[in-house]
Amino acid sequence: MENTTLLQDNTKLKEENDKLKIEIEELTNKLKKYTNTESHRKYYEKNKDKVKSQGSAYLQKLKETNPEKLKEYNKKAYQKAKAKKQQTII
Repeated sequence: MENTTLLQDNTKLKEENDKLKIEIEELTNKLKKYTNTESHRKYYEKNKDKVKSQGSAYLQKLKETNPEKLKEYNKKAYQKAKAKKQQTII
């Protein structure tokens, strides 16, 4: 009696697992449409100067309006670089 319930539970879980795997695959395929496609790369290659100038303008504005936030960004960047450097050493 106990074996049959375990087998039924096992088959149910396997079916659910298969359904979830299919769903994950479908969602990842949908997500590919929005992340790092060839059109994104082409846009940044064509508008490289524009993107850089917008970024520097944002940093300049941030420097004037909220210097504490800029310090926080720099600190996080430093910590990330330090952690990455230690990862490569190991």
